[in-house]
Amino acid sequence: MNEAVFSQIAMLVLLTGLITWMGFIVWDLAKKSKAGRFGTITLFIVLGAGVVGFIVKTVLVEIMDL
Repeated sequence: MNEAVFSQIAMLVLLTGLITWMGFIVWDLAKKSKAGRFGTITLFIVLGAGVVGFIVKTVLVEIMDL
């Protein structure tokens, strides 16, 4: 296994863990602030938009082969 393959696997695993951890943080924030159903959905949509943007950027870079 060379460094490039290791870096790609590590980035995939660690980013998945980071996204999961961020989801837990948003859930805990909504629970502690008693946001309710609408507030929780809003928090996940707004704070999850960054994750969606990162995923879209990654897909576009792979499609365009940059």
